[in-house]
Amino acid sequence: MKVTAVIAEYNPFHNGHLYQLRTIRTAEHADWIVVVLSGDFMQRGIPAIVDKYQRCQMALANGADLVFELPVYFALGSAEYFAQGAVSLIDKLGVVDSLHFGSECGDLSLISDCARIIAGESCQYQSLLNDFLKQGCSFPAARARAVAALFPEKDTDTLLNAPNNILGIEYVKALLQRNSAIQPATLARKGEGYASDVLDTDYFVSANALRSALEHSATAAAASPHVPANVYSLLSQQDFLFTEDFSEILLYKLLRDASGKDAFAPYYDIGKQLSHTLYRHLPAYLSFEDFAMQCKSKNLTYTRICRGLMHILLDMTQENADTLKHKDYTQYARLLGFSEHGKHLLKAIKANASVPIITKPAMALKQLDGAARMSLQADLHAADIYDSISQQKRRRLTGQTSAILRCNELTRQLITNF
Repeated sequence: MKVTAVIAEYNPFHNGHLYQLRTIRTAEHADWIVVVLSGDFMQRGIPAIVDKYQRCQMALANGADLVFELPVYFALGSAEYFAQGAVSLIDKLGVVDSLHFGSECGDLSLISDCARIIAGESCQYQSLLNDFLKQGCSFPAARARAVAALFPEKDTDTLLNAPNNILGIEYVKALLQRNSAIQPATLARKGEGYASDVLDTDYFVSANALRSALEHSATAAAASPHVPANVYSLLSQQDFLFTEDFSEILLYKLLRDASGKDAFAPYYDIGKQLSHTLYRHLPAYLSFEDFAMQCKSKNLTYTRICRGLMHILLDMTQENADTLKHKDYTQYARLLGFSEHGKHLLKAIKANASVPIITKPAMALKQLDGAARMSLQADLHAADIYDSISQQKRRRLTGQTSAILRCNELTRQLITNF
């Protein structure tokens, strides 16, 4: 049997994702497809437009067999931390043969060459990287320039300025560092790039363009030509969440914690420099996105700041992130849903996995301890915050004044597609 894994956000699931899953099934001859899905918050420091259960259902309805949640510490991490967390989860399932990812270049050889250079951390690479960082470059820019200097004959500028290429390099690097037997495979993205907001196209649009259209139209109609019919049906029944919906709760959290310029430094990926910047600009706070733009600088990217703000909002600390890294990243595999076909693979995973398989969070919370319990509590807290904001928005949009019963994350049922 062949088991292929995909690391995804599906924010939202669109025709390009469907193309990838169908290619894996037909051209790659995968017997099972396992998806590791970000929960309610995404790697670029934004919320999912619909919750993880809806997006799990989208994946299962379009070819996935099993969907596991990527814990929030990794889902909201840098490209490196995101990849290390996701790859460790896949590796610890004990059954996965290959990891399939989309990339702008579609060149696995080039991606692998760059991954080896970065994973090896040669003296020459480290020296170049440090030189560019000292010149004031952000880390992504410094790394791109260092790799370009080592591969002058190749188009590494394009390679390292495209988000899916960067993630692909990090996936391969993580596999190399783990000495994993899992084989990487890549598929060239078709259509608009990740950051494109172009919706008027005959080919696959980006998830970013879909989110932008949904935010401005407030209905699912704009997405209709670009997503599978079953996804459109699900989206039509949902209210969408965006970064600005978290503006008030973020301001409250920032004001509550702002005891001094170093107050935010203990949070995950903040440190003193960003903490000072946040503290300095806090009196001019208008909204989440506006505040992130105010704090942006040459060596502090907008995305890095958005991630940091989400870390503060969700009480995610650097100490906890370091603990998970020291403990080899993911401590469990929480199942979100499965198909009829996926039931058979689930039995094999339970027999071969090197981490607990969580199907009942309430029970797991009683059984886990240490880093695993801390990580699961962070996942549950993030889901509660997301659900709370979602319910508030629904009341506001519908004019409902009575309480809406919030979902209990501890007792949520698995999504099945039989």
